[in-house]
Amino acid sequence: MTPSDRLKGKRAVITGAASGIGRAAAEMFAREGAAVGLIDIDEAGLEETAAAIAREGGDALQLVADVTSEDQVREAVGEAEDAWGGLDIVVANAGIELVGQDDRADRLDLSVWQRTIDVNLTGVFLTCKHGIGALLDSGGGAVVCTASPAGLYGIAPDQSAYSASKAGVYGLTRSMAAAYGRENIRVNAVMPGYTKTPLTDWVTAEHEEKFKEMVPLPRPGTPEDIAAVMLFLASDDAANVTGAVWASDAGWTAV
Repeated sequence: MTPSDRLKGKRAVITGAASGIGRAAAEMFAREGAAVGLIDIDEAGLEETAAAIAREGGDALQLVADVTSEDQVREAVGEAEDAWGGLDIVVANAGIELVGQDDRADRLDLSVWQRTIDVNLTGVFLTCKHGIGALLDSGGGAVVCTASPAGLYGIAPDQSAYSASKAGVYGLTRSMAAAYGRENIRVNAVMPGYTKTPLTDWVTAEHEEKFKEMVPLPRPGTPEDIAAVMLFLASDDAANVTGAVWASDAGWTAV
């Protein structure tokens, strides 16, 4: 994708920016002209993302924070807001998938359920709570959350916690879209299918081939595929889009 200044002058924060989809979004947003606040618990990963953005002349601010801590999220968002005099875009992307620990309900340990909900749903809520507060102070903006097909369909029967957490993101996205539209804030989500990121390192070659056989587009997604949808939803090109959950899943949820 050739940069086109679609986010020129915009100020964004992105959670989960140390790797995968979050890193791809941060780099893409910076190329498109945004100043980007990088939020993640992984300090080394944040340094790598920030260095990549700096090499291309972009503006990035490293904000080490755990999205399950309200104090840390508040502080990180506030630091970005102070640095640039406000915010225009909030991307609530940080998430985990505890493969090998998550399970169907009767076998699921409460600690695994709670950790998954804490990061994938409460983390999105806290990011949006404090991020939207900054958007309101700036007169409006855009929010993009990361959902999953597992939140809409029973495609992960052995991942009850992950599926429930992403269903919550779906409901939260719709609720916030209805709540903030008249205050000039759009809220949408992107719904990745199987995407090649560190989160899916557990996927075997056999699993990948089965996925390719199931979907209309026989290829796994890339972080850049998902970031491109986030870019659209965060930009003024999506000025009439709110309350939507955009699938970037090779057609998985269409068949």
